[in-house]
Amino acid sequence: MRALQHTLYRTAKADPGRRFHALMDKVLRRDVLWRGWVAVRANNGAPGIDTTTLDQVEEYGVLRLLDELTAELAEGRYRPLPARGVLIPKPGVKDEYRPLSISAVRDRIVQAALKIVLEPVFEADFLPCSFGFRPKRSPHDALQVVIDEAWRGRRWVVETDIANCFSAIGHQELMQAVEERIVDQPVLKLLRQILRAGVMTDGQVRREVTGAAQGGPISPLLCNVYLHRIDRAWDVREFGVFIRFADDLLVMCRTRQQAEAALARLRRLLAELGLEPKEAKTRIVRLEEDGQGVDFLGFHHRLVRSRGVRGGRGTAGVLFLARWPSDKAMQRARDRIRELTVRSRLLLSVEAVVQDINVFLRGWAGYFRYGHSTLRFGKIRDYALYRMAIFIGKRHKRGRAFGWNVVAYRSPDQCGLIRLNGIVIAPRANKPWRGKPHAAGERRR
Repeated sequence: MRALQHTLYRTAKADPGRRFHALMDKVLRRDVLWRGWVAVRANNGAPGIDTTTLDQVEEYGVLRLLDELTAELAEGRYRPLPARGVLIPKPGVKDEYRPLSISAVRDRIVQAALKIVLEPVFEADFLPCSFGFRPKRSPHDALQVVIDEAWRGRRWVVETDIANCFSAIGHQELMQAVEERIVDQPVLKLLRQILRAGVMTDGQVRREVTGAAQGGPISPLLCNVYLHRIDRAWDVREFGVFIRFADDLLVMCRTRQQAEAALARLRRLLAELGLEPKEAKTRIVRLEEDGQGVDFLGFHHRLVRSRGVRGGRGTAGVLFLARWPSDKAMQRARDRIRELTVRSRLLLSVEAVVQDINVFLRGWAGYFRYGHSTLRFGKIRDYALYRMAIFIGKRHKRGRAFGWNVVAYRSPDQCGLIRLNGIVIAPRANKPWRGKPHAAGERRR
């Protein structure tokens, strides 16, 4: 499968004008469909409207299901089921929800296989300014561009994101963008079927003429294909450095005049695609010392001054762009910890609750460990200990003080990791514990 992807990528890269006309046989390959199943199983998603779970698919037989999908696709009998529409709360925003479409397991396998074949073709065209949902690219790559450009003097920032991006993508315009590279009619027909499958909400199926179902394996790729038109129309010399992570947009400019021109250019390009920026999140900010800063991809960026050389006379520190978890990211972390320690989980063992908290905190700390997150790591650590003290006190019906008596001890051999009965809760702000170590098993007040 990797050899197939490399061949498609090299072929597309060597000839930017080439249009591929024989791809459906690649989608039907057993290794491609199997890899699609592996991706779906790893995601561990919920069932669609047919209520078929991943465990039921394994009980039925994965190879048996793949053979049936292969036959349906080859004979043209495949019809995707409508996705199950659900509303999930937006993180950090009260009383606002994001629509999510959950396709059936069999449909997710087909979408994943289709993505495996189409992604290398379009990856050959995607530009370096795009970072979201692309192989070998991460949010930290986009964040590093912000640091580098601020160091080069681009300190006027245009920040915005696209309002209802996934639901506002026009099907006809999207297919035109796809047909710039793909002319295989069975593949195009399959894509149209996926787009027109519709979403079932409250027992009714709605089939819109716009939108790529957010939550499907192939939707992020289709979003990048559609927004690639903005990337290739952008002039860095005239409007500044453009950074896009899916529908989150940032432009680094040298002057306010350039930033205003960049925002006007963004509005025009989005209008041509039938999209518009979210006004509540659209602004122009100047990065300056003691300024308000910019939030991007969960980090807050602010220009600060270093302390200078220790012991030097009149040495003033240099300005640099620092970053740490944003207020919204901190609130989301607190909300998640609170969810894991609510009263309804008192029947669970303390070790099980700590394990759930550890899983979340390891992922959260792994993402935010870059930059200058020491103080905020300490706040999340303290909040986790505080919630666990409350949880233990309620579980044993002996009050919060009892919970604090048993909640943690420090271990020097673990670089100051805070523990609960020997189980790691959170890193101590990336710094080793330098105080007097507590004996193993000793309770700390």
